[in-house]
Amino acid sequence: MKTFLDDNFLLNTNTAIELYHNYSKQLPIIDYHNHLIPEQIANDVKFENISQVWLNGDHYKWRAMRANGVNERFITGDAPDEEKFVKWAETVPYTLRNPLYHWTHLELQRYFGITDILSPKTASKIYADTASKLSQDNYSVRGLLKMMHVEVVCTTDDPIDTLAFHQQFAKEHESFKMLPAFRPDKAMNSDDIIALNQYIDKLEEVSDIQINSLATYLEALKSRHDFFAANGCKVSDHGLEQIYSEDYTETEIVAIFDKIRTKKEISVAENLKFKSAMLIYFAEWDHEKGWVQQYHLGALRNNNARMHRLIGPDTGWDSIGDFSQARALSKFLNKLDNQDKLTKTILYNLNPADNELIATMIGNFNDGSIKGKIQFGSAWWFLDQKDGMTKQLNTLSNMGLLSRLVGMLTDSRSFLSFPRHEYFRRLVCDIFGEDIERGEIPNDIQWVGKIIQDISYNNAKEYFQF
Repeated sequence: MKTFLDDNFLLNTNTAIELYHNYSKQLPIIDYHNHLIPEQIANDVKFENISQVWLNGDHYKWRAMRANGVNERFITGDAPDEEKFVKWAETVPYTLRNPLYHWTHLELQRYFGITDILSPKTASKIYADTASKLSQDNYSVRGLLKMMHVEVVCTTDDPIDTLAFHQQFAKEHESFKMLPAFRPDKAMNSDDIIALNQYIDKLEEVSDIQINSLATYLEALKSRHDFFAANGCKVSDHGLEQIYSEDYTETEIVAIFDKIRTKKEISVAENLKFKSAMLIYFAEWDHEKGWVQQYHLGALRNNNARMHRLIGPDTGWDSIGDFSQARALSKFLNKLDNQDKLTKTILYNLNPADNELIATMIGNFNDGSIKGKIQFGSAWWFLDQKDGMTKQLNTLSNMGLLSRLVGMLTDSRSFLSFPRHEYFRRLVCDIFGEDIERGEIPNDIQWVGKIIQDISYNNAKEYFQF
């Protein structure tokens, strides 16, 4: 019987053990998509306790706590940090077979050297031990990133962000880079005309451009795109239910924007056309600059209207959606490719039923100009666990080139989430190791080890050119 979370965790063959420890384990991390707070990195914040760094903002844990009957006061409410941690410790024993159980104990080990199982019995000691370590200088947020050998972090930033903290950090010439990512979702959210107009007003202030037409709106957004590029940005990101790819004319979008700006109601068809046009504008700018564009597709957000009213978005009330993806995605990519304006693209899929769809779609637009130009991104959100990652890796293996995958990312708001890269690398090594021991691929450790290193680090290094 194997020991829980030992050195060979998730590695089920001798070959997998060799691949991980000799080829993957020591490689740096390029985390090209996350939701870390730039201000905390720039100011090298130190957290007072593990609840602040571990529970605040982590809706994975919040959902588990709610399912375990924990009152919201101990989740997003005003309960003291230690009481919140105790409630999490009470929940952890009930998360067996949920990835949270693995992540929890992997993070306690990697950051704090704690091998105890978290439970009500160990909660007080673990809370005190972690608080003691978090008070040390090497446990500041930069220290936590350095512990995991992080080379690059790309935060997720709105076009109206000043990027002041990125600029502050860049002047310090740290051992790792913090770069912005351009996420213009609010700029195309015509579902809510009032909110969109409020956003446009803010954009006017930031860009110093009076926005009274589609042309001036695009001018202002393009100026922000340029500003992000000047501050080291090389990636964009979109969080969408599905790609929008309706037919439209420029005249139609001009008229639709005029209706939006004068706060007149737009039709469902006009809404979809506006979103479709905005996606094309953003993608064309990305192509001009040689950026990597990312599309996170398939989340059905804010399902619980009551809780959304009480505590707001991004608090754990989202799920997998069953949106139709193929035709619109094909049309969108084809439109860009047909005009030679399709830049490097990563597609993240949230519905596992669409894995094969995405894996085959990328092959339609990999044109040989760049290795792995169009990527099936690593398993995302609810699929970011052993089964989901394995299915994504196997699907890409069957229908594309796993060897060109640009690897893992945290997509996290927590500075303790970086062992997810280790988790991913162990699974990759286990898959290749089992194939070798079954005689399904050659026992060429040196070549397979190179492929492992490429997936773990080298492909991302080459692809993003940070």
